[in-house]
Amino acid sequence: MTAPAAGPTVTAAPHDSLDDLMAAVLAGGFGPDPAGERVSVGFVTRQGARHPGRARGYRNHVLSLRVGVAVGTCAVEPDELPDDVAYDCVGASVAELLAHPSLPVRVAALDAYLMGVRPHANAATDVVTVPAGTSLAKSAARAAAVVDLLPAEPGRTVLVVGVVNSLLDELRRRGLRYLPCDLAGGRTEWDEPCLPDAAALLERCDAILASGMTLGNGTFAPLLRHARATGVPLVAFAQSGSAVLPCFLGAGLTAVSAEPYPFFWLDGGPTPLYRYRADREGR
Repeated sequence: MTAPAAGPTVTAAPHDSLDDLMAAVLAGGFGPDPAGERVSVGFVTRQGARHPGRARGYRNHVLSLRVGVAVGTCAVEPDELPDDVAYDCVGASVAELLAHPSLPVRVAALDAYLMGVRPHANAATDVVTVPAGTSLAKSAARAAAVVDLLPAEPGRTVLVVGVVNSLLDELRRRGLRYLPCDLAGGRTEWDEPCLPDAAALLERCDAILASGMTLGNGTFAPLLRHARATGVPLVAFAQSGSAVLPCFLGAGLTAVSAEPYPFFWLDGGPTPLYRYRADREGR
């Protein structure tokens, strides 16, 4: 584990919704005029995986937009967006894309912009290297680094929004109960049903572990409101919107594991996770 280089820190800001954050960016609150920042590359990553020894596989479909040196991403359900959406974004300004009718496009553009003005290496609380290894070994190492951010004691119940079996396995290993929730439904590696409605489960949990995909499918806002109103810890593991989510630290969000593109599943070598904690902000 290494400390990031000195630089700008993510503040707990008054940004308590995605719309509020986008409005602040458009108003110049983060520096460069988003009307002058343009997408130079747009691409879609389609991935299927089934780790050796696992009975179940999964698919990822990720929209990525490059602005300057930064790549912003937002995962979507498979086949939710046609590839032409990525091509149509090329040459557009961030300001234009923040008004795009597709929420995943807005999130990817915002992520790229924020990644450029607030690089993770300058802003995160700490950096964890996921060691080189097989897809399963890297998935397990990433899960351990994510769950380390969760302030929950054995026996507590964690609502997991966006099911990742390695995360569930790590929670089980630590004696934590969980409620698996995923808009796509399905079943876990242990044949447990993945329930689609997170809102219906909020009163049954002691902590929330949520995927960055919640930004792109519109389900993040109620999780943040609940955490802010009740004090229930909310931790995000983010490939989608990894530079967006730290802006909500201290406004209901407890911690973030931020993983910019290229993700751990694209490379067998060592890859970084940038971790943020609200209680260590500005230190």
